[in-house]
Amino acid sequence: MSDKTMAAQDVAARLESGMTLGIGGWGSRRKPMALVRALLRSGITDLTVVSYGGPDVGMLAAAGRIRKLVAPFATLDSIPLEPHYRAARERGALELMEIDEAMFMWGLHAAANRLPFLPVRAGIGSDVMRVNPGLRTVTSPYADGEEFVAMPALRLDAALVHVNRADHSGNGQYLGPDPYFDDLFCEAAAAAYVSCERIVDTAELTKTAAPQTLLIKRHSVTGVVEAPSGAHFTSCAPDYERDEDFQRYYASTPWPEFAERFLTGDERDYRSAVETWHKEQP
Repeated sequence: MSDKTMAAQDVAARLESGMTLGIGGWGSRRKPMALVRALLRSGITDLTVVSYGGPDVGMLAAAGRIRKLVAPFATLDSIPLEPHYRAARERGALELMEIDEAMFMWGLHAAANRLPFLPVRAGIGSDVMRVNPGLRTVTSPYADGEEFVAMPALRLDAALVHVNRADHSGNGQYLGPDPYFDDLFCEAAAAAYVSCERIVDTAELTKTAAPQTLLIKRHSVTGVVEAPSGAHFTSCAPDYERDEDFQRYYASTPWPEFAERFLTGDERDYRSAVETWHKEQP
């Protein structure tokens, strides 16, 4: 099996402006923040971002890197609406395709299965068709003749996800309460990059956890990055919970001030800056 390990900055170097980028996790939970920070340190811009949005969306929107966002929401969980995303949206800084959570999932399924669309009941009877006039419906070819939303495939140029453990060849394991849809992001993408808390031998992936926790298969992975605390400040249970104090600081701090303090240097500098910030708190 090939060794796919690389550094976060190597992932950013493989991405390009104008790409459609899928980002895994959910809200402020198990987001690939080390990879997002590497992306922010690069000059990449004009992105179409596909995400169950959290601070990944907020940071990229605040930095002016998103041209279009495809998302069902953008939340910090304990803070219902991501404030930096909200500010970008209010000033008209990005185009938005806001869809139902199930429609979003079905769009990933369609892309993962190399289909142009999949029919879904979600969205019927709501304003989703009005606010997304490009969406179409299809009628069942069978006797019932039921109408469905034809959810287009969410095809990704690249996907970024974060898991608890991975091996050198790209098998990824989650140990928390929910897989979210990280496997679909990887399968829907032309290239997928997985960061993890720790890289382990393949045999270790099944020693302490059930086989069904092996979420991501190596055939859909392009690169693996060992990134301890790589989801910070979002949660990565059971390794750590959300850093609520730091998240509140992020949410209440003007973006230029936050970026200047925490996004210069590399991940080691980031962790050092966060540690210093915590020591400063009363």
